[in-house]
Amino acid sequence: MEEKQILETIQMVSEENLDIRTITMGISLLDCIDSNAEAAARKIYDKITHYAKDLVPVAEAIEMEYGIPIVNKRISVTPIAIVAGASDVTDDTIFAKTLDRAATDLGVDIIGGFSALVHKGYTKGDHRLIQSIPQALSETSRVCSSVNIGATRSGINMDAVQEMGCVIKQLAEIDPVKCMNLVVFANAVEDNPFMAGAFHGVGEADCVINMGVSGPGVVKHALSKIKGAPFDVVSETIKKTAFKVTRMGQFVGTLAAQRLHVPFGIVDLSLAPTPARGDSVAEILEAMGLESVGAAGTTAALALLNDAVKKGGVMACEHVGGLSGAFIPVSEDSGMIQAVTNQQLNIEKLEAMTAVCSVGLDMIAVPGNTPAAVISGMIADEAAIGVINNKTTAVRVIPATGKDVGDDINFGGIFGHAPVMAVNTSSPAEFIARGGRIPAPIHSFKN
Repeated sequence: MEEKQILETIQMVSEENLDIRTITMGISLLDCIDSNAEAAARKIYDKITHYAKDLVPVAEAIEMEYGIPIVNKRISVTPIAIVAGASDVTDDTIFAKTLDRAATDLGVDIIGGFSALVHKGYTKGDHRLIQSIPQALSETSRVCSSVNIGATRSGINMDAVQEMGCVIKQLAEIDPVKCMNLVVFANAVEDNPFMAGAFHGVGEADCVINMGVSGPGVVKHALSKIKGAPFDVVSETIKKTAFKVTRMGQFVGTLAAQRLHVPFGIVDLSLAPTPARGDSVAEILEAMGLESVGAAGTTAALALLNDAVKKGGVMACEHVGGLSGAFIPVSEDSGMIQAVTNQQLNIEKLEAMTAVCSVGLDMIAVPGNTPAAVISGMIADEAAIGVINNKTTAVRVIPATGKDVGDDINFGGIFGHAPVMAVNTSSPAEFIARGGRIPAPIHSFKN
């Protein structure tokens, strides 16, 4: 790196909240399948702890050598519904506890992959895993779960949509904070390093290193230098900034993969905010000229941001993947929290924004008495946006048990806190109860 680039990187880390949000090791568990659940669990534990034994030490060494923070060390595994499908148990909690024990013993922050892919239908193993989610997440501390209920090529599994509304309610009744460990997807990707949705897809190698890089503060700082400039200048500025951030992610990821003796997978350049002031996607949108996120024009500003980030990332790295773009989680973004508190941002506007961002309705707290059918309706709407637009969408919603609109729920650490948001109380129960599958859109038929 040239001296100027080194100085720029130091400034971005020290003053603009640049970090490696996650280094995620993806591990295939397909060779751990066993009809005996205890034997399968032993194989899973042994394989994870073998491959990831040096993950945390290597990441910490790179942090010390280069002064680049790596906020989270994570593992993703093959969707457990696939691995556990052949086993002789009636509840998959044993596998969640195995993942949790491996993550704890290795010192990694989170492990993802307690997951099922049911966008076209269920297997027996899928049913069992989904029914196990409330108990499994309530009895573990580091496990994340995801369920893919829709895809552009297959449509939306409305039976799964209905079931997931009930599962989220069941989990919230045990512990609403645990709902942040569960996400419902349409068009889930196989190489996502970000939680709660990370799993290691069946098309992936046996073991890979994927990087998640984040830098909302860096982008905001760059935009502060071009106030009043036209949008083509804004887009070019974001692209150049994303290029630099992605280059750093590729460098760290390649170095980590070499030291861990596994292939390098992808860099996911997602502007993932934190509650820290200056590390906010909402503040980027406001730096473009909006009085507040949620104002008319917000969706257009977010579309420009998301597209420019992707263009800069693709220029910088041969293997950009995951979700790459801009996240809009309410609880993890100080600007979003402020806009909701000031009644300038509501769920309907957030839903419109999800049509042009990286994921969907993320880390949103709703009243604890919100019916399961309403949550299923939110999932169906987000899935429709993803399926029709051929993009990933998701719902990570938290029914705040015992709380109502205007109250607050605290998740701690980088997950922040969320004001409880109002939802439309008109019931979609009859619509959700129809079941079956919403067919794939006409433009999905490409062959």
